Amino acid sequence: MPQVQANGIAIEYESFGRESDPAILMIMGFAAQLTMWPVAFCKGLAERGFRVIRFDNRDIGKSTHLANLGTPNVPEAMMKMMSGQPVTAPYQLDDMAKDSVSLLDALGIANAHIVGASMGGMIAQLVAAKHPKHTRSLVSIMSTTGNRSLPQAKPEAMAAITVPPASDSREDRIAAGMKAWRVIGSPGFPATDDELRESVTESVDRVPYDPAGVARQLLAIVAAPPRNDMLKNVTCPALVIHGADDPLVPVEGGKDTAASIPGCKLVIVPGMAHDFTEALVPIYLEHVGGFVTQAERARKAA
Repeated sequence: MPQVQANGIAIEYESFGRESDPAILMIMGFAAQLTMWPVAFCKGLAERGFRVIRFDNRDIGKSTHLANLGTPNVPEAMMKMMSGQPVTAPYQLDDMAKDSVSLLDALGIANAHIVGASMGGMIAQLVAAKHPKHTRSLVSIMSTTGNRSLPQAKPEAMAAITVPPASDSREDRIAAGMKAWRVIGSPGFPATDDELRESVTESVDRVPYDPAGVARQLLAIVAAPPRNDMLKNVTCPALVIHGADDPLVPVEGGKDTAASIPGCKLVIVPGMAHDFTEALVPIYLEHVGGFVTQAERARKAA
């Protein structure tokens, strides 16, 4: 896959569809590589007449890992957050939003439909709010506003994504990854064992293990202030998709996001939790594909 220099780092990306088509920028979530966006989903959007770009965020996959920023003390940061104290992070979600728009600039794309999942949804919200000229529309999936009063992740779900594997071995990393996705996965659209093992193994084998990079991403989330007031200024078409059964980011996070954005459409999917299984691809294609197609038609008619 190609790389570009953007916002002072190297960003690994992959593109589907024709370069002349309207772009969709896909921003993945915490500790997840670009490969977590299903190829079938990306190709399905491309077949609808879009150029789909998925990429590795900073500190994950094959994009720049900012080892010079050190390894943050996650337990200390979590204690500060729970006690209402400010948290200092090596970088902010705002920096990751700048990565996203700088990637578009580096590719010569003036603006795009911004689609983000989980932490990627938080970043997408910031792109729409702070970089409106780069934003054709916003889709926030399984994400939240950062409102501290909302229900938080279930303990078992938080543990699934933060407790390290038993060792750094390939086998233990694959086992931990499969366990995590089973905990936060969709009960109504479950992955098969073979599908899950293939997906986790691809991520494990793609790049070396870097828990410090994952910790830096986590602190960017923890340190981020609520976005409710900022989202009131979003003027582009917006869609929120959330699973009714999400144990990691409860559905109230999606409802709060949609309520904060003027004119935002909200879709709650029963049986969906916090993943991208093959069984969910038709659901995502229906809602995301339909929404961005409608947004494009509205642009042309304006």
